[in-house]
Amino acid sequence: MTFGSAPRAAARPVTLEIHGDRRVDEFHWLREKQNPEVLAYLEAENAYTQVCLGHTEELQRQLYEEMVGRIQETDLSVPYREGGRLYYHRTEQGLQYPVHCRRLDAEDAPEEVLLDQNQRARDQAFYRLGVLRVSPDGTQLAWSEDRAGGEEYELRFRDLRNGREYPERIARTDTSLAWYSDGAHLLYTVLDHAHRPYRVFRHRLGTDPAEDLLLHEELDERFFARVSRTRSGRFLRIELDSRVTSEVHLLAADDPDARPFPVKPRVHGVEYSVEHHGERLYLLTNEAAVNFKLIEIPLKAAAREERRELIPHREDVMLSGVDAFSGHLVVYQREAGLPTIHVRRLKDGAEHAIEFDEPAYMVAPQDNLEFETAALRFHYSSLITPPSVYDYDLETRQRTLRKRTEVLLGYDPADYVSKRCQARARDGEQVPISIVYRRDRLRPDGNPLLLRGYGAYGINCEARFNSPQISLLDRGFVIAIAHVRGGGELGRRWYESGKFLKKQTTFSDFIDCAEYLIAEGYTDSGRLAIQGGSAGGLLIGAVLNQRPELFHAALAQVPFVDVITSMLDETLPLTVIEYDEWGNPNDERYYKAMKHYAPYDNVARQAYPHLLITTGLNDPRVPYFEPAKWCARLRRLKTGDHRLLLKTNMGAGHAGASGRYDALKEVALEYAFLVDLLGD
Repeated sequence: MTFGSAPRAAARPVTLEIHGDRRVDEFHWLREKQNPEVLAYLEAENAYTQVCLGHTEELQRQLYEEMVGRIQETDLSVPYREGGRLYYHRTEQGLQYPVHCRRLDAEDAPEEVLLDQNQRARDQAFYRLGVLRVSPDGTQLAWSEDRAGGEEYELRFRDLRNGREYPERIARTDTSLAWYSDGAHLLYTVLDHAHRPYRVFRHRLGTDPAEDLLLHEELDERFFARVSRTRSGRFLRIELDSRVTSEVHLLAADDPDARPFPVKPRVHGVEYSVEHHGERLYLLTNEAAVNFKLIEIPLKAAAREERRELIPHREDVMLSGVDAFSGHLVVYQREAGLPTIHVRRLKDGAEHAIEFDEPAYMVAPQDNLEFETAALRFHYSSLITPPSVYDYDLETRQRTLRKRTEVLLGYDPADYVSKRCQARARDGEQVPISIVYRRDRLRPDGNPLLLRGYGAYGINCEARFNSPQISLLDRGFVIAIAHVRGGGELGRRWYESGKFLKKQTTFSDFIDCAEYLIAEGYTDSGRLAIQGGSAGGLLIGAVLNQRPELFHAALAQVPFVDVITSMLDETLPLTVIEYDEWGNPNDERYYKAMKHYAPYDNVARQAYPHLLITTGLNDPRVPYFEPAKWCARLRRLKTGDHRLLLKTNMGAGHAGASGRYDALKEVALEYAFLVDLLGD
């Protein structure tokens, strides 16, 4: 099928030299966001994508209607309790955004609307809520908004007793906020020129933000600052984190004049988080414990060196989090690549685990804001089980399902199969793969298959439920997740063996997983598609250069592909903090490693699979020009007639469209691209 001439960006070579190596970047000029030629090029690519996918418009409509049809459009979240009130959000048919509400914890109590995002987003092409936080006394509301997709939020306040909005607005804030107990003061964080939250201010409602007290300024550009309130309500936390180092400061929540004090000074390579309970602190730390351990220390600084190890380090178990309640500790772990929850009763040390029986799933705590409780709420889903909210009694061990998201159009989990298998990597490691397919559509000669991956930052690529992908499963697709190194599924060493100079392992694992799926008869190269976003887009770009013949189609979403140029530019958001993930290319060792795998630098004169690239013009994490330059270079060098499409959302950022219906339209376009190429 012919679609006419593709756009061609003008080549204007710029020579970049480092370590005696000369790199020529012929599309460096696409970084000029205000240049009309740049915008014209992006619009031309959008128009070309629309033309090339024009024949799929009916398919896109069908996919979109299926996705919307499975949603209970008018719905209510499970209320959670805080300060004698129940908080929840609801959605209404046809409206893009949720409405946030509360009511007294009593029968027939009237609803109070805290914030209607639909009203706030009226006449806006993009709207994203940042923080929404009610003061501990229930009288004040703080919320923040991003209206461009650039992840810069404006912070605002309202008195809930009379509905009066305070006059002050605070610009360039992050989504981090913590109230003092008096409901009149709060902490917030602001961004620097590189989009890094680096300053912590104390604000008093009704005063000029220019008079706010600066409590902390983080001068080390590798560190982000966040603020939070302990569940006990006694302290506020200032949390300072790089990719490999942590430092936490506490300050009294009932004294706005209190100054912060450090729990433990930062030591490079040592990470820790802090939970408070009475006169003790619980620290989850990797100090001499690569997979973390849990220790208890006295609250009083004078006795801080006294410590008791509660959970020792284990080679085969990763401690990922801890929640302290009045009578229990809840510890979140990863064992054999899966998340688990363990409970310890504080009065006698009795322990038990919460069991889950599916082969692949995800579980995470949700809305556990009260300290004096024996109930734990958690979210659970799997590749075939829709999102489910459980309340778990920490004493009786009784599990109560509070809500399972209804999936309409006759969805039945029994129609689908979820599996977990392992691919043998070339160095002998066993790489987990999560797989789902429709039971009656698995064919002996193989199926179209979509393989997803991420593999960075120690982030887990969870086997969670994804309602839109049912449209692929019902069309005979197998969907698989490659839990490659660089992620954290198998513990900290799994992460560390896929970063820095070992980053190639991530790409090799993904390729080995693809070959395993072919060898096991799930698919073949003519029906295999791959997908990844952000750092997962780097994964897609790298494997396309290294093994283009292995795949038939690819989706690269907001892909981080121009690794070297971006990591040499300290003016870009996130660059310096990313040194602890990718390395600093000013060091020749890391430069050589990056040059070996960087997708943009390794585009070759060869045939590539069909490729759809997506990006957002206002993306602060992976700037639009990385995908745009990559596409332009691919157009110049690739051979063959496979489709190469670039779709730029001209009014959004890293996460794409903000409204729930608009987001599904973007998914429908991507799925139509796949079904058109791989479907029966």
